[in-house]
Amino acid sequence: MFLSVFDLFKIGIGPSSSHTMGPMTAAHMFLEEIRNGDWPRPAHAKIVRLKATLHGSLAYTGIGHATDRAVILGLCGYLPDTIDPDVMDEAVERVKAAKSVQPEGHPAYRFDPRVDLVLDRKTPLPGHANGMAFEAYDAADRLLLRRTYFSIGGGFVVSGDELNRKIAHGKAQTEKVDVPYPFSNAAEMLDMAHKSGLSIADMKRANEECLMTREKLDEGLDRIWGAMRSCIERGLNRDGIMPGGLKVRRRARQLYDKLQEDWRNNRINPLLANDWLSVYAMAVNEENASGGRVVTAPTNGAAGVVPAVLRYYLHFYDETDQKGIRDFLLTSAAIGGVIKHNASISGAEVGCQGEVGSASAMAAAGLACVLGGTPEQIENAAEIALEHHLGMTCDPVAGLVQVPCIERNALGAVKAVTAASLAMKGDGKHFVPLDACIETMRQTGLDMSERYKETSQGGLAVNVVAC
Repeated sequence: MFLSVFDLFKIGIGPSSSHTMGPMTAAHMFLEEIRNGDWPRPAHAKIVRLKATLHGSLAYTGIGHATDRAVILGLCGYLPDTIDPDVMDEAVERVKAAKSVQPEGHPAYRFDPRVDLVLDRKTPLPGHANGMAFEAYDAADRLLLRRTYFSIGGGFVVSGDELNRKIAHGKAQTEKVDVPYPFSNAAEMLDMAHKSGLSIADMKRANEECLMTREKLDEGLDRIWGAMRSCIERGLNRDGIMPGGLKVRRRARQLYDKLQEDWRNNRINPLLANDWLSVYAMAVNEENASGGRVVTAPTNGAAGVVPAVLRYYLHFYDETDQKGIRDFLLTSAAIGGVIKHNASISGAEVGCQGEVGSASAMAAAGLACVLGGTPEQIENAAEIALEHHLGMTCDPVAGLVQVPCIERNALGAVKAVTAASLAMKGDGKHFVPLDACIETMRQTGLDMSERYKETSQGGLAVNVVAC
């Protein structure tokens, strides 16, 4: 099993990897299918109109997660990792005014978002809650092409056929690459580490270097951390009301200023480490909630945990260097890949245990690594962090990635550091294996009501409004 570090950590935009980045990517994939796909092309037929229909969770919380905007931008030819956040609003307004899109390399297509962008809450597509369908019509309004896509978490998008293959195999289908350490679960990971004498980070590096040079890998890792660091800095320096209608005010800057003041005045604060962890995580997720540039880690809804713990490490430990940052990210990605392969990182599939829970496990593993942990201690740290997120629902109020998501990232970061600390004080032997914890998360997700999986139909999403 191989899942690249750059699959787990993707640079994109907020507020949601599955509801924003995924649909934008899917729309772009449909454009590629129109131009280069192997589909029957009737003689003299010409595509003149496009239509997009969002189903399931995408329909229920699509407006709050800016899914509608993401689809429009995707049909304009934009991608999450390259779009300039500052041009998005203007591009969407142009489409609404012109009632058409004209992506590069295509003719103009009629597309009126008020008519051609449908939120279908009544007809879920089988297989996954985050389903969407794109259609292309000719001048006589005859359907020429229809494709379904599913946003399966973390910005990953699969076609209907790919999802069926995934379901048939019972787990995620990852890229088949011949790598020296192809561990598909934590037990295999530990066995390979024992036999090779390598760290988890070194095994992950060896796998990645089958696809790219060491220089290219390090450049990519540095770019990921640079984007994370920049996101933290933007979040720490901005205030105001976040979009969406809840009127939730940004708090990271105010908390940051208070911590800086306490630091300068040498005020004793027994909770200092927790406070810094919280403010770093909240800074990222306030940026995400505002549609800014973030890194999926492994999702947008959980984007604050890994950067917060890595920044905490750089803040509070003296002997840090670029190698430590890279090893942190490689180890985190190794754990995230195992979780995604054997369960899910999608809130629409398993609830927030799959998002913040997975992120906390990844961050705990990364921290244990740079603190000198053995592979067994690293696996233990990941297990502790994930175990204490089991059963966590995804219930965003008003479908916005704000309440309880922003604070939940802060607590996920605190749990990650606590888990790493507990693991480092042991010898790596523990009662519950990480693999058993991952399988428990998968089973719990299957048993969980759809109301608690990103649809905003249960939990805080309904009770806060009722109050």
